[in-house]
Amino acid sequence: MARFSLGRLVVVVVVVVAAVAGAERVNRSASTGLFWSTAKEEADLVRMSDPQEDPTAQAVNEQDGLDGGFSSLDGMLQWAIGHSDPEKLKETTQDVQRMSASDLKRRQMELKELMEKLKMPSDTQLMQIAIDDLKNSSLPLEDRHRALHELLILVEPIDNANDLPKIGGLAVVIRELDHPDPDVRKLSAWVLGKASQNNPLIQRQVLELGALAKLMMMVKSEFVEEATKALYAVSALIRNNVAGQQLFYAQAGDLMLQDILTDSSIDIRLRRKAVFLVGDLAERQLEASNEDELPFFSNKLFLKAVVDLMASSDLDLQEKALTAVKNLLHLRSTQALIFKEFCGLDAALERMQQQLEDLMAEEFRRDYAADVESLRREVELIYQRKLGKGMQVPT
Repeated sequence: MARFSLGRLVVVVVVVVAAVAGAERVNRSASTGLFWSTAKEEADLVRMSDPQEDPTAQAVNEQDGLDGGFSSLDGMLQWAIGHSDPEKLKETTQDVQRMSASDLKRRQMELKELMEKLKMPSDTQLMQIAIDDLKNSSLPLEDRHRALHELLILVEPIDNANDLPKIGGLAVVIRELDHPDPDVRKLSAWVLGKASQNNPLIQRQVLELGALAKLMMMVKSEFVEEATKALYAVSALIRNNVAGQQLFYAQAGDLMLQDILTDSSIDIRLRRKAVFLVGDLAERQLEASNEDELPFFSNKLFLKAVVDLMASSDLDLQEKALTAVKNLLHLRSTQALIFKEFCGLDAALERMQQQLEDLMAEEFRRDYAADVESLRREVELIYQRKLGKGMQVPT
């Protein structure tokens, strides 16, 4: 299927707009017998170039211009006007106005043919094109990357993501996780993560197709981008998904996270995602209060690995670690004395307090530091309460 660049489409559509606008002027002349659909006065068309003055044009910009297609000629017309130079549009309209009736009739037929050629494919059709490309084993690597990049954009809306398995797309993308090129693997994991995010239907189907084990292996890749996108996909796949989390634990996901958290040589982006996932899993455990808490949440080596990240020089990693500690402290199975004596949480909280006070002296970091300090105080209060309960002597 032919692909049109945005720039080329704008030029073509503006010519169409000129023809329509010119036809309107001729339509109002008693010297011709032609009569075909028109919409606005020329002045109205020029004024519509400002979407703030014409809410209809703005709506078209939002609905037709962004979704990869136009639902009607009127939609294309208004979009083109909104992206045209009013003065040039006016000049072209005047030229068209001088056309004879036969020339105008010919232009009308050309316009009809052009509209047929410019029919834009739907998102599902575009996804099908990308999937068909990926099925082609002889497809050049550059085109394979392009197809995956297109899917990455297309699957973001949940309705599009839900259409992906209907055209056999999930199985094809999962197969690309085994591709020898690390960028293909990275992009494939990214697509799966994007499609699975907050989408139980896609999560279930991806899990059933066995992608989780492959993604967890990719987290250990020597290619940082691949590992990072794989962990992103793992997180998206198991978030708020009990079956996914059970499978994650069964495949030693807790050990995978612990290895990432304790290895300071691992890329900071991967450690951020790992500690964020820890906090998310602990929060889910809190919500399932009627279930037994998983043993690894009370593993002192695991807890120390999380607390140690609070001393990181990376503020984002610090904040994520602090959030994870807060959720872990809320769990029944974690012991305050372990946090105190083995993990050194007192010292970690004190160091963070001092660092945040220093940051508050910097104008551009003051608000952020204040927000994190509020979280730090909340964690300290939870910790002290838990510590007080744990040290109470039963009577």
